[in-house]
This record gives sequence, C-alpha cells and structure tokens, in this order.
Amino acid sequence: MSAPENTAADQDLRYPIGHYTLPDQPLTAEERAVYIQQLMALPTELRQALDGLNGIQFDTPYRPGGWSVRQVLHHVPDSHLNSYMRFRLALTEDNPTIKPYDEAGWAELPDIAIVPPDVSLILLDALHARWVVLMSQLTDEQWLRTWYHPGMQQTIRLDQALVMYAWHGRHHVAHITSLRKRMGW
Repeated sequence: MSAPENTAADQDLRYPIGHYTLPDQPLTAEERAVYIQQLMALPTELRQALDGLNGIQFDTPYRPGGWSVRQVLHHVPDSHLNSYMRFRLALTEDNPTIKPYDEAGWAELPDIAIVPPDVSLILLDALHARWVVLMSQLTDEQWLRTWYHPGMQQTIRLDQALVMYAWHGRHHVAHITSLRKRMGW
C-alpha cells in the first residue's frame, strides 16, 4: 500500500505560509501598498534566505519530490517576469488571454543547473525595481484591469495578481527558510 498523498506534513512543507486567497472586492490603496512593499522586499529576503548555502545545499529539495533550492531560486524571477509582462499586457489590451507556461519544464531546462544564483538574483532585483515603479504609478481604475488565464479558466484583476505574486515570493522564501531550519543550516 502506498503512502497517502497530501498529508498534513506534506501540505506544511509544500505550503509553509498557507494558500493565497484572492480578494473579491478591489483592494484599497493602503492594502495595495502593503503588497507592493512585500514585492519590493522580496529580492533582499530571497538573498538572505540563500546566504551561505553551498552547492550541495542548493541542490537539496525543499521537500520530498519537490524542487531543489536552486530550482526555486531560478523559478522566482521566471515566474515574476511572466507576471510583469502580464501586467503590461493587461494595461495595454482589453482582458488579454495570457500564455501559461510549463513551470516544471522550465525548472528542468539546462540553464538552471549552470547559471550561478547571482544571475537570477540580479534579474530579480532589476525586474522588481521596474515592476514596483510601474505598480506605484497605477490609478485605482488601472488596478481593475484584467487578464484571462486559460489554465485557471479565470479572469484576474491586477490587484488580485498583486496579492498572488506577493504571496508567491513569500511562499518560496519560506520553502528555503523552512528547509534551512529543518536541516540546521
């Protein structure tokens, strides 16, 4: 008999900060500011989470069957770059249908094992600098603009995407910090 999937321990490792919840109602400017601040802080928090890790530690999965720290590190700018482009599309087109991508496939591409961590950290720095400036200039009406995600079969408002990606960054930092704590690194 195989072990049951999705045990409470598996869920704790997979979602160390829990799942995100998209707001039904538009966020206030004050609420948006909190999430924008989280995205602004992410590159520094990710660097701190990775500080002092060696090659073996970078190649350790954060959970059984999960991605390695290295894959998580490179995934964050990949994912956030996609979101940044989706923001720009939603701001310049009416409810564009975005292109989903194979996150797991991207995590297996050969550059992931070769590119030094600093390259993705520099990319994340630059990306978040641009993204935060863009978001800080949006009007209340622009925050209500949307894109359609065919994989989720859902229309996403930009303020909902802000919540999702602020959570996404904290979620992956927690993968690394919880692994470090469990392993005593």
